[in-house]
Amino acid sequence: MNIFEWERFTSAFPKILQNLDVTLKMIVLAEIIGIIFGILIAVIRLRKIPVLNQIFSVYISFMRGAPIMVQLLIVFYGLPAVTNRLFGIDINNWEKFIFAAITLALNESGLLAEIFRSSISSIPSSQYEAGYSVGLTWWQTFRRVILPQAIRVAVPSYGVDLVQLIQSTSLAYYIGVMDIMGRAKAIGSVTRHNLEPYLVCTVIYVVFSLFVKLIFQYLRQHRTKTA
Repeated sequence: MNIFEWERFTSAFPKILQNLDVTLKMIVLAEIIGIIFGILIAVIRLRKIPVLNQIFSVYISFMRGAPIMVQLLIVFYGLPAVTNRLFGIDINNWEKFIFAAITLALNESGLLAEIFRSSISSIPSSQYEAGYSVGLTWWQTFRRVILPQAIRVAVPSYGVDLVQLIQSTSLAYYIGVMDIMGRAKAIGSVTRHNLEPYLVCTVIYVVFSLFVKLIFQYLRQHRTKTA
């Protein structure tokens, strides 16, 4: 029996691509929620708001220090127990995709919070003073003056984080999410040939990662030219 056959590889490709939308949805949801809460957490930490600053400091340490698999299992098994115990709400019938998306979003918010915090901190305080001098409030100065500059500074680190997120979605199949990895596992279980479907997933992840890297490389070059 051949270990690898192109026919099995090529036949698995279209089947796995059918589940690519699930992977993309996880990435998009995690990024949208992660960016919103990441900026919020970064502002709270920069403003050193009592209690919240300490809470989010611990939160970020956990998100950066604990393996994403551990976080996924805690959300998958712990969140239903917490909601049922505190609010009497049973969420065990939720789609597994939701738990995976929540985990990735929480992880992203913690990682992006530090990226945004360091980027915002790199903007000179004179920029705030310039905003105040023309009558802008703190929020208006932050939104119109500071945040656009901070985003440009955050581009390189954000690109690395996005590649890591793409790779992290591969763990969702451990809780039964039928993404491209889940589909590959199902194909391998039926055909008794696991190598080809997992190689298909490898190709997909590598292509996506290279595509993201090229985009952010272009953005960095464009930023350098316009600086």
